Amino acid sequence: MSQLPRNQDAVEPRKDPLLSDHPIDLDAYFERIGYRGVTRPTLETLNGIVHRHVEAIPFENLDILLGRPIDLGPAALQQKLIFDRRGGYCFEQNGLLLLVLEALGFHVWPLSARVRYQRPRDFVPPRTHVFVRVELEGTSWLADVGVGGFSLTSAIRLDSMEEQSTPHEPRRIVREGARLFHQVRLADEWHDLCEFTLEEMPLIDRELGNWFTSTHPQSHFKSRLVVARAVADGGRKTILNRELTIRRRDGIETRTLGTPEELLSVLESDFGLAFAEGTTFSCPALDWPMP
Repeated sequence: MSQLPRNQDAVEPRKDPLLSDHPIDLDAYFERIGYRGVTRPTLETLNGIVHRHVEAIPFENLDILLGRPIDLGPAALQQKLIFDRRGGYCFEQNGLLLLVLEALGFHVWPLSARVRYQRPRDFVPPRTHVFVRVELEGTSWLADVGVGGFSLTSAIRLDSMEEQSTPHEPRRIVREGARLFHQVRLADEWHDLCEFTLEEMPLIDRELGNWFTSTHPQSHFKSRLVVARAVADGGRKTILNRELTIRRRDGIETRTLGTPEELLSVLESDFGLAFAEGTTFSCPALDWPMP
């Protein structure tokens, strides 16, 4: 088995102010994601929680398009993703996962990354992604419930470059010099998903990345609408602007949403996201046709 070098600085997790001394309502979280499995800090627990989280809590950037601030505080994360039954993007999704896993006794670290999907290697995207490293019995695992339509539905090993199966797409970690790449296999081709170096992403860096992602005019989350969730049969549902895509093991179905009203209907029926009648999202890429 091809091995990746271990991050010796991560033998014992440093306490993160977002993770320490902030109670998490585990019962409410488990009810939100429909998880009824074991809760000991084991691989079985980790995979069960990750799978149910990605099926139950959609990835979405809708508050950004509504002009609402993104709060990474523990109370705000729980209120939005658990009690208000909304979704969020990486800083929210993996921020909540960090709180949950630490409360269950896992050794966890937030790691920084660059999202690389459909971007050439000579392009340098901003370091505005966070995922979770979990250490279990001497083995390092990557968990990421916040990478859009490719959010992991199980953890994958960080110390192997072999292909790894998940309930959805196959994954692998590859190394090029000092850089590591999380890749996803679609059909017979491997695609870069994220690039990282095992560098931790403390709260101050997540706050800066969150501020850029949610407010900077050049952030792609300011110019397009993105919603995604995994489904139980190994498929995915996504909305990119006006295009609804349903990906199954046997093929892909797409259709164009014709009106703001249809978008609100699909958000509720397919993603469990309820908004008041007449809600509109400020996004130039929607480009609704004139009635």
